[in-house]
Amino acid sequence: MTYIILAPMQGYADFTMRQILSKIGGFDEVVSEFVRITHTRHSLKTWQKKVPELKMGAKTLSGVPCTVQLLGSDADNMAENALVAVLAGAQKIDLNFGCPAPVVNRHSGGAALLDKPELIYRIVSTIKNRLPENIVLTAKMRLGLRDTSKTIDCANAIKDGGAMSLTVHARTKDEQYNPPAHWEWFAIIQAAVKIPLIANGDIFSPDDYQRLLKICTPDGIMLGRGVLRNPFLALQIKGLITDTIDTTKIIAVLNRFVILCQEMNMGEQYVSARLKQWLNLLQQSYPPFALLLNQIKKENNIENIKRVLASFQAA
Repeated sequence: MTYIILAPMQGYADFTMRQILSKIGGFDEVVSEFVRITHTRHSLKTWQKKVPELKMGAKTLSGVPCTVQLLGSDADNMAENALVAVLAGAQKIDLNFGCPAPVVNRHSGGAALLDKPELIYRIVSTIKNRLPENIVLTAKMRLGLRDTSKTIDCANAIKDGGAMSLTVHARTKDEQYNPPAHWEWFAIIQAAVKIPLIANGDIFSPDDYQRLLKICTPDGIMLGRGVLRNPFLALQIKGLITDTIDTTKIIAVLNRFVILCQEMNMGEQYVSARLKQWLNLLQQSYPPFALLLNQIKKENNIENIKRVLASFQAA
């Protein structure tokens, strides 16, 4: 059965979102939002605050393994922090060579490193050599900074550095999230670099996944924006559900999200902001949610939000 990973979407897939989506099902693994490594050696307490799953055996509340993702360019400091993360409970470490955010790239992080395969190798190999043997090290990359001239060099640097698998977001940094993702590169990388490959980019439906399989056979897939637009996507791709996902089922998920936020004392501002953010993506697959988003925009009180959700469900 298809191995499916929840993408480490910065600003979207935080702790509460990881709990909700992994509870729905279909995911074999989730990845934390990246933890940025500069010149600081984070404490055990800081790691467990940034990735709360570390206090639960590096798993979500529903028992799905959570990988800790690091972002940075200082190999030694990243290795030191990776070791602290392991002491804090991490079982698997992923390295981010794909984030296209300007604030990250300006400080030599994420996709900015795709122009420097030798530095990528040094980072991966340094961390690999210092991690305990039982800790799995993986990495995620894009196709390049501005073009694909160094794609294979970067993939080889990750493999030669000792990573156990490679996730590829099939776009360059400059392409951001603009369609299309260049799926043909999955097969090219697989042929040139002998390392398990996870495919990422533009998988929004089971049909998309079937189209992908006609181009390549990845060792797994990573779902990002697609699962935010349809929280049941992983289950559908695995064939575990075949019924239509209507707005009533999505409303039930949103209700569970609000309740979980309340149980975790996340605060009204957080709940309101994250729900609006999520609805903005959901409306792309479910146009009726544009109306719900408009109603929620006027509310910040959690109890009022729950009433809006209940009345929308009944409509």
